[in-house]
Amino acid sequence: MSLVSSRLKSIRPSETKAMTARAAALRAQGHKVITLSQGEPDFDTPLNVADAGIQAIRDGRTRYTAVAGVVPLREAIRDKLGRENGLGYSIDQITVGCGAKQVVFNAFFASLEPGEEVIIPAPCWVSYPDMVRLAGGQPVIVDCLEADGFKLTPEKLESAITPRTKWLMLNSPSNPTGAVYSEAELVALADVLRRHPHVYILSDDIYEKLVYGVARFATMASAAPDLFDRTITVNGVSKTNAMTGWRVGYGAGPIELIKAINVIQGQTTSHTSSISQYAAIEAIAGDQSYVPVFRAEFEKRRNLVVARLNAAPGLSCTVPDGAFYLFANCTGVLGRVTAAGKVVETDTDFAMYLLEDAGVAVVPGSGFLASPYIRISYASSIEDLTTACDRIIAACSKLSQDEAA
Repeated sequence: MSLVSSRLKSIRPSETKAMTARAAALRAQGHKVITLSQGEPDFDTPLNVADAGIQAIRDGRTRYTAVAGVVPLREAIRDKLGRENGLGYSIDQITVGCGAKQVVFNAFFASLEPGEEVIIPAPCWVSYPDMVRLAGGQPVIVDCLEADGFKLTPEKLESAITPRTKWLMLNSPSNPTGAVYSEAELVALADVLRRHPHVYILSDDIYEKLVYGVARFATMASAAPDLFDRTITVNGVSKTNAMTGWRVGYGAGPIELIKAINVIQGQTTSHTSSISQYAAIEAIAGDQSYVPVFRAEFEKRRNLVVARLNAAPGLSCTVPDGAFYLFANCTGVLGRVTAAGKVVETDTDFAMYLLEDAGVAVVPGSGFLASPYIRISYASSIEDLTTACDRIIAACSKLSQDEAA
C-alpha cells in the first residue's frame, strides 16, 4: 500500500516554482542569475498597508477570526465590488482565502463531481488544470492562438462545451500572456453560455488594475448581468498591492457556493491570517495613490522588454495589454545549436539554455500548456531587465543554424 495518494500521480510540480528553485540553486553556487520566472512585484508593500498590519498586532488582532473573514474586510470587498465593478453582493456572498489561489481551489473542490469538466483556455496559469484534477474534475484544455490574441473565441467555447461541463475558467488580464478580454469579447462568450445554463463561470481577476494603454478591464458578472448568479468573481491584493506574502484573496458569488467554500476552508486553513486581513482592509479601502505609480512603472518595463526581445534573433513577441508578463514566441530558435553542440529542440531546452548559459531564469511555455514560447516576468527593476535582455540577445546570437555551422 502506497503512502502517497494516487490522486497525485497526474499532478505536476509548478514549472514557475521549479525554474525559480533552479535559479536559486545556481545563485547559491556563485552564479550571477537574474530571475524573471516569478510572478511577484518587486515593490515593497505600501507603507499605509504595512502600518495597518503593524497596528493590528498592537491592537491585539491576533486571535481566530470567522472562517469567511472578518466583517470589516468583507464589507470593504463588498463596497469595492459595487464601486469599481458595479456588482452587488451581501457580505454573506463573500469569502476570504489564503490568496486567490486557495479561493479558486476551494471553489472547484466544493462544486465538482468526479469527471465533471472545466474548460480552461490555454495558455493558462500552471495551477488551474491540476487544481481541477485534485478536485476530481477533468480539465478540458482549449488552445487559444497568438493570432487571436491568446483569447478564447465563441466558436471554440461552443465546441468545448459538453453535458459534463461544469465551469468555464477565465483569467483576464492573463497569466502568462497578459491578454485582456474586452467587454465586447466577454459579451460574445456570454451569448454562448446562455445556451448552456449548466455551465458556471469562474473569473480570476487578480491582475485587474494592471492594464495598459487603451485596454480596459471588464469582468463577466458585470459584462453579462444575467449570468451574475452563475459566476464567482475571484480577486485579491497580492499583485496590485504588492502583498504576495500576506496571502489574502477573496471570492464573491452564489451564496450556496460561498457557504460550501467556507465549509472546506473551515476544515483546512480555518481562515486567513488575522493580521493580513486587517492590512487588506487598508489595501482595498484605504489610500491607493501608489497603484497608478506601480502601473506606470510596469508599463515602462513592458515597453523596454518588448522592444529589446523583438530585436533578439529568433524571438518575437506581441505587446501584452495587462499583468506583468511577456509571452515570447521562440519558434525561430528551435533547431539551432548551442556552443556546446546541443540542439535546442523545445521551449524547455531554450529556457534551460538561457538559465545555464546566460544566467537568466524564464519559464517555458510548455508549463502553461502552450509551446514554443517562454514567459518572462517584467516585475523586476529596469537595471535587471536591461541586463537580462542583453544576455538573452547575446545568447540567441550565439546559437548556430545547424550542427555544421
